[in-house]
Order: sequence, then C-alpha cells, then structure tokens
Amino acid sequence: MAVAVFLVYQTITDFREKLKHPVMSVSYKEVPLYDAPGIALYPGKAQLLSCKHHYYDHIPPLINPGQPGEIECTTQRINYTDPFTNQTMKHALIVQGPRDVKKRELVFLQFHLNETDQDFSAINYLLFSSFQEFLNSPDKGEFMKDCESSYSSWKFSGGFRTWIKMSLVKTKEDGSETVEFKQETSVVNYIDQRHKPASDQLFFVVFEWKDPFIQKVQDIVTANPWNMIALLCGIFLALFKAADFAKLSVKWMIKIRKRHLKRRSQAMNHIS
Repeated sequence: MAVAVFLVYQTITDFREKLKHPVMSVSYKEVPLYDAPGIALYPGKAQLLSCKHHYYDHIPPLINPGQPGEIECTTQRINYTDPFTNQTMKHALIVQGPRDVKKRELVFLQFHLNETDQDFSAINYLLFSSFQEFLNSPDKGEFMKDCESSYSSWKFSGGFRTWIKMSLVKTKEDGSETVEFKQETSVVNYIDQRHKPASDQLFFVVFEWKDPFIQKVQDIVTANPWNMIALLCGIFLALFKAADFAKLSVKWMIKIRKRHLKRRSQAMNHIS
C-alpha cells in the first residue's frame, strides 16, 4: 500500500514538472523560395550608387567604381522617429532582399561617402522578415519602429567588400511566433585604385541566403496526460488486485481455521 501511494505521488509530481519545463524541439524545413526580406539601411550622408540582383554568386567587376550606376532593386525611403527616444528622426533606405535560394540569388549594393570627419565610417542596417508586409503596411513609420524594436542591427564598414549570408529562425513559444536572422559575414579588403581625396570612401555589401532551410524552434510538452492516466489506472488496478487477493487469502485462512477446529472438536467427542 505504501509503495502504491509513493508511485501515485511520484507520477503526479513528474507530470507537473514536465508541464513547467517543456523541451525545445528544433526542426528544419527546406524551401525553394523565401519571402523577400526587407533590408533597412541607414546610410546617413552616404549615397547609393548602384543596386543589382545577381545569381549563382557571380558579381561582374564594376566598370566605374565610385560613379552612379544602375539601381535595379525595389527600394523606398522613409523617415520615422527613433522608437527609443521619440525625438531623433531616422532616415532609412528600404531594399527588397533576395528570394530565390535555389539560384543563389543575391543583392549587391554600392555606396559612396564623400564627407566624413571620422577615422572610419560604417553604415547601419537591420533585416526584417517580409518586404511585402512593409509595402502593405498602412503606417510604414510605425512598422519600421516596431522592426527596430524587435530585430537586431548590424554594421558594414567602408573600404571593404562585405558578404552577408543570412539564415532564418522561427521560434514558437506560448502560442506566439517570433522571427530572427542569423548571419555569417566575410569581409575582403577593397583595393581602391582611384585618385581620390582622403575623405572619399566606398562601401560594398552583398546579401544572400545561406541555405534553403528555415530553422523552426518550438516548445514541446513531453507530459502526456493520457500516459499519466494509464499509469494511475495500472496502479489502482494493481491495488484492487492486491486487495482482492488479500480478501481471498483471509477467507481461505478462515475456512482452513474453521475446518481445523471442526476436526479437533470431532476428535475430542470421539475420545469422550
């Protein structure tokens, strides 16, 4: 009986602990196309010279680096107030990111900065999950404020060719889903052979998907109420069987005792 009570207590305790501590499950979903992400760039005084989509990692050499070229990307400029200060005005250039991961589509951007009073300069950027959601948003300023509050921001520096490979992680927890980007960045020094003033800098950056797999992370509660109910039923059934066996054993002992007393009484009467 004590063992059965302990098993019931331990089963209920384990079930409650599993409810409190779900297991994180990681799975990967392969896709031929991604939703085109939004690339929000904050160039400051830097000027966008060119923007193109290329395929199979092939970027032809620039004919006139530092000079305005073709802008074949879908872009929008937007101004909004800083979500953390509500005083500073931010100026963002929003660019549609790559979609076709099978063809290794990439976006190549070139910027030019002619005035800087710093020893080094960089352009800030952030990535958000859907450029189309940005276009469909009725209040794009509020949309960008929410993105800046939710997503991390990074930088790429002048004088380098920066190659950024993105991967997408979707996390589902407590019924809500969040999206974040992971990045692998490689930087190559750009040998600038132009005759230029010291304050003139060029920025080159490439955005590409790392692989066709979306990582999905979600909580899984391993506690199964039906398993617990089945286990408790097994314990109670064992208790019932044990009680029934004990009852039959007592009846059998009483019957044997009565038979023994009867035979003893008969023997005493015979002697008399």
